Amino acid sequence: MGYTGIVVMMFLEASFFPFPSEVSMIPAGYFISQGKMTFFMAIGAGILGSILGSSLNYFLGKYLGREFLSKYGKYVFISHEKLEKMDILFKEKGKSIVFFGRLIPVVRQYISFPPGISNMNFYVFMFLTGLGSSIWVTFLVLLGYFYGDNQSLINNALNNFKYLCIILLIIGFSIFIYNKFKNKSK
Repeated sequence: MGYTGIVVMMFLEASFFPFPSEVSMIPAGYFISQGKMTFFMAIGAGILGSILGSSLNYFLGKYLGREFLSKYGKYVFISHEKLEKMDILFKEKGKSIVFFGRLIPVVRQYISFPPGISNMNFYVFMFLTGLGSSIWVTFLVLLGYFYGDNQSLINNALNNFKYLCIILLIIGFSIFIYNKFKNKSK
């Protein structure tokens, strides 16, 4: 695999290609435990790949996203009004959305499009993406380092993490909907 392989695989994972980061970072952690890779180089390669892939999505969103969604968004239930609401949401809470979005499975692959569409400052986006990616990459490397020779333990840990993320998303979405309807009734 090597460090270049990590960069390429994490680039794919962070861009719009459906490629799980677990495939590269958990084995990297295991290789570190065997002395075949170094901790900081593997994590650095993972973060670099994540930033590069996320940047691709950001620029696709920035230069193609709004026009594309204005033209074809109606086919996937994205209206002009929803785009305007997204702009407002990203102006108010965009930093939190980008940071935490990098930690949520599936969301992490596509969270870079909205900041580009909403013209979030690229350097702020890069910082938040790097920060969120560093947490996720380090988590996966440590998982591979400590449990790399026990695949069933890793699968259980990842499934539990995914369930926790789903529960937190449902709770967050419920609070959002509750507040939205509460504010409308006033």
